[in-house]
Amino acid sequence: MAAERRRLRLRGTASPVPLFPSLAALGAGSLVWGMLMATSAVVSLYLRNRLETDHLAQLLALYLAGGMLAWPFVVLAARLVARNARLETRFAACLVLLATGTVAMTAFLFAMDYRLFYAQWHQPLLTKTGIRQVFGTFTSAVYQFAVLGLGLYLPVGLPVLAAVSLWLAKAMR
Repeated sequence: MAAERRRLRLRGTASPVPLFPSLAALGAGSLVWGMLMATSAVVSLYLRNRLETDHLAQLLALYLAGGMLAWPFVVLAARLVARNARLETRFAACLVLLATGTVAMTAFLFAMDYRLFYAQWHQPLLTKTGIRQVFGTFTSAVYQFAVLGLGLYLPVGLPVLAAVSLWLAKAMR
């Protein structure tokens, strides 16, 4: 009985998932996730008959960069939170972290672009007025992204998010 218990315990802890994946895996995953997010934006623009916008290259670069920069943080956070959990828990963690991380990073990049544009009219950064202006600019940019930019993740982004989250959860075995 004791030997069987020990064998079951050892079987569950035989191969723990490393906290840090290889740089090649992170780089490849980052590139693929960024391309999937850019593809989601293109398909969404196409379905809305807005593909002929003058800002198509900038939009694609924004969604590509948002996905690429979010991926390493998301993978690390998912491994920290749920690497030894059951598949359902890993899937839920990956889904939530991948969605929020990608949206947050893309919104941050959008806000940085917004800040660069409006910086010419702002006071110096380290003054009370400058800090207030930066906060207002970032808040406005994130709000504008939430209203206009989140729609570009639909309809392609949700099934892709679910599939990649499931793959990521299974890869953490």
